[in-house]
Amino acid sequence: MKVLLVYAHPVESSFNAAIRDRIRASLSPRHGVDLLDLYAEGFDPVMSRAERMGYHDLSTNTLGLTDHVARLRSADAVVLCFPAWTFGPPAILKGWLDRVMMPGVGFHLEPGGGVRGGLTHLTKLAGVVTYGQTRLRATLMGDYPRKIIRRYLRRNIGLHKPATFLAHYAMNVSTSVTRERFLDRVGSAMERF
Repeated sequence: MKVLLVYAHPVESSFNAAIRDRIRASLSPRHGVDLLDLYAEGFDPVMSRAERMGYHDLSTNTLGLTDHVARLRSADAVVLCFPAWTFGPPAILKGWLDRVMMPGVGFHLEPGGGVRGGLTHLTKLAGVVTYGQTRLRATLMGDYPRKIIRRYLRRNIGLHKPATFLAHYAMNVSTSVTRERFLDRVGSAMERF
């Protein structure tokens, strides 16, 4: 299985980098891992006026994003690894979702206004997220990162397919023990992925 690991954190020494490394190490013995490091790549999250104007034109809407679209289409599974900032994903990941999950790629528009998933070739999906706050506070604020994985992207691959969500809450007061415990949990989940 080929796994596209979409990673969004700008600091090489962050805990998210340790999570990314654990994900890769746990998946690599059995699966090919394609690391898409949005910050290292310098991905531009801003959708231009021209992109928005051509958003629904399936013959041209992938221009400028052909590499990202090809990597997504060639994957069998996707894992997103990112921190929750201001109760949502970093802007670079939100922009990647806005720009790459376009008609003809992330979804298909049906006659009459219906929407059909465009990532049905994917067999699995996972999100690994760190939060500064507690789960209660994240829930009270709508827990947008969880909804991205468990609802939005899962709908695009097929609701009957597995979507794993792993969260380390209260990073602002975490300890080396809680972080190591979470890394072990991530490793175990990715070994079963």
